[in-house]
Amino acid sequence: MHTPSASELLGNPDYPAISFGGYRSVSRSEQPTVAQLKEDLRIVHALGIRFLRTYNVQLPHAANVVKAIHELKQADPAFEMYVMLGAWIDCAGAWTDAPNHAEQDFDANEAEVERAVALAQQYPDIIKVLAVGNEAMVHWAASYFVEPGVILHWVNHLQALKADGTLPADLWITSSDNFASWGGGGAEYHKADLNALIEAVDYVSMHTYPFHDTHYNPVFWKEDEGDEEGVVERAMTRALAYSQNQYQQVVNYVHRIDPDKPVHIGETGWASLSDGLYGPEGSRAADEYKQALFYRGMRDWTQGAGISCFYFEAFDEPWKSAANPTDSENHFGLFTADGEAKYAMWPLVEEGVFDGLTRGGKAIRPTYAGDRALLDRHVLNPAP
Repeated sequence: MHTPSASELLGNPDYPAISFGGYRSVSRSEQPTVAQLKEDLRIVHALGIRFLRTYNVQLPHAANVVKAIHELKQADPAFEMYVMLGAWIDCAGAWTDAPNHAEQDFDANEAEVERAVALAQQYPDIIKVLAVGNEAMVHWAASYFVEPGVILHWVNHLQALKADGTLPADLWITSSDNFASWGGGGAEYHKADLNALIEAVDYVSMHTYPFHDTHYNPVFWKEDEGDEEGVVERAMTRALAYSQNQYQQVVNYVHRIDPDKPVHIGETGWASLSDGLYGPEGSRAADEYKQALFYRGMRDWTQGAGISCFYFEAFDEPWKSAANPTDSENHFGLFTADGEAKYAMWPLVEEGVFDGLTRGGKAIRPTYAGDRALLDRHVLNPAP
């Protein structure tokens, strides 16, 4: 049976996308089972999602996600879901005190790419994109980043496998990275190898995070004066415009190299809880109301503009910062780890979209017991 190609999926509003990790505990050593992944996939399918992004094939998770999709399709031919499969890329000495950014961890990267290739060969009806690296070129990824030439090497390798028939010809190859890494930021990223990479990939997958920049680049976040009423809404309008501007900066650079190269959003999101940089003593960016405004704004914009947006993310993942449960990294999901639907999802709960679906055996129900007054007590005005 014919399934749509990446070129038919990306930018198509009938195939909304999301980033997905099914981890439910504080350690990735506790891998979600195929049955648990099926629970999650039914939830995101009910949400309307048809395209998932995963991050590595070092662990069983991604292969089990694809297996779960396959089994759901076998049981119900109407179940439709596709995957952007990530292959993790590291520099030499990654995650040590002395990473060598001038060299790659060739053996580990080769093994990771081989695993991704094998999975794409096994499930060509599901895996439609291979992404080489996740934020692997951005310099603030200080534990593991590589130079663009490393990503270019593996992209060229995969394109050659497509050319000789080892991989499907309609499989698209990309790398998913920060907007600056794709030329949308400082000149330190504007290198010949980046330009060659732009020509080599089938499309550019860029990341934009105004949430983080409420701390790191907060010029857009606060206003000097204005009525107290509507201050949160105005801030979130500026946050959306900030992402749109970063997207356009990437498009401008990419299209100077290759005028026809598609650009999509591989990652963006907004945390619903934080201590530290984004909480009450920081930028006061994190709460469920702001998350909902950002989610709806991004969806409306990208769906209307023909841009795929792999929104980050479906479910909270407590392993991200296991030592600090209130770290923002644990709270980017549209659903909590135990299956509560955050405010962005409340209307769908009320419509009955998730009726009969569970996570961990618990029915999908709204946070704050669906009481908007309780939620409003936790909405923070941006710091003055």
